[in-house]
Amino acid sequence: MKIIILGAAESGVGAALLAQAKGHDVFVSDRSPIQPIYKEKLTKAGIRFEENMHTLDEILTADEVIKSPGIPEKAPVIQALREKQIPIISEIEFAGRYTQAKCICITGTNGKTTTTLLTYHLLKEAGYKVGLAGNVGYSLAEQVLEDKHEYYVVELSSFQLDDTYEFRPWIAVLLNITPDHLDRYGYSMESYAQAKLRIAKNLDGAEDFFIYNADDAVIQKYFQAVFCEATLLPFSLHKRPDYQLAGYYCAEQELCLPMSAVRTDDDVHLSTAASSLIGQHNRQNTLAAVLAARAAGVQPAMIEVALGTFRNADHRLQPVGEINGARFINDSKATNVEAAWYALDGIKQPIIWIAGGTDKGNDYTSLISLAKARVKALICLGVDNEKLKASFGEVVPHLEETQSVETAVRRAVELAQPGDVVLLSPACASFDLFKNYEDRGRQFAAAVEAVAEERSSEASHRA
Repeated sequence: MKIIILGAAESGVGAALLAQAKGHDVFVSDRSPIQPIYKEKLTKAGIRFEENMHTLDEILTADEVIKSPGIPEKAPVIQALREKQIPIISEIEFAGRYTQAKCICITGTNGKTTTTLLTYHLLKEAGYKVGLAGNVGYSLAEQVLEDKHEYYVVELSSFQLDDTYEFRPWIAVLLNITPDHLDRYGYSMESYAQAKLRIAKNLDGAEDFFIYNADDAVIQKYFQAVFCEATLLPFSLHKRPDYQLAGYYCAEQELCLPMSAVRTDDDVHLSTAASSLIGQHNRQNTLAAVLAARAAGVQPAMIEVALGTFRNADHRLQPVGEINGARFINDSKATNVEAAWYALDGIKQPIIWIAGGTDKGNDYTSLISLAKARVKALICLGVDNEKLKASFGEVVPHLEETQSVETAVRRAVELAQPGDVVLLSPACASFDLFKNYEDRGRQFAAAVEAVAEERSSEASHRA
């Protein structure tokens, strides 16, 4: 077949390499400049490509198109392909055709990266030959080409799920569905929910598993519309009389897994005390990952040990230092209100909260009671802080603003008491002052380190 690949980043280049290896005629087209690392891979493989343009005459000769998840449906090149009825699929769909490995696939509006990394860690620590792929930044197609793994843990965004048709996970995990990316779904919550639920549509028979959050109202509303022949493993933070749960918390740090359907006839009690993850949302993420590992056959004792050695990805409730007895936590990935809610809810100590950035039409109402109960001071870090000031000015005892991350850290040190937590959880995008949320998080961590070293040096001089 002639396969055209739109987008020459991680997923596109991985798909190109796999397609060429399987004997297809491959051409790669990217409307933007191609990063040197990917250009080198394509050149070395002898794959034709273009950058800074889409040559429609060539693209419309495709038998099939594999598109980057970042390209929206409304893009002219996609509209032209639809008009000619040329099939468009995702890299995930394409890679799935060429592997017998079992895929554990994880989606959700919030928490999917943490859950994916934790699930991968639990399987790897148990000795499984497992790869990590998808939205975490590693191409599934390229790993399928290398064929080193018997299992893959794959993080899937709704954009990646949009163009899957036959792809079949072995274990599918759905964490939550809250409003996000609605501009890609005609501002329809139902369309967005259906995109997420595509993860379960090809599950087939009792040997496949669907792990989902029974506490999520949107999942409740739309799940019944998905015909799903699989072993259902709903989970909750609490025991519920209305559900036959596969997992819930029977104590703050103890999971009960009444999983007669999976691997055992006995209830399993499992401690999460060794885990360093913070917050209610991470209790849900942990429960989902543990259920996935149990469904995959990992023993409870191995899970308990592995929970203690897991370190989450940067910028997700990441401890980055301590100054004068106050802990500093980088939650720069919290670019929406829901993510910031999880952070504020999960930290029980008094909080100096650093928030702000590019507002995405945020409604801060859900944060007000938490801010009133837990936040001692709010430092607004953004170009335009008026909405934060209007929402929280009457709620928190102290509010100030700055456009310097270093100033924010220094002021937080001055405002914090021993035992307090200084939390960067912006609830906003980062593009007003930073390149992206990673840049924001790195600058915050660097400022904490610099101030800590400065104070340590001053203390040693005094001594």
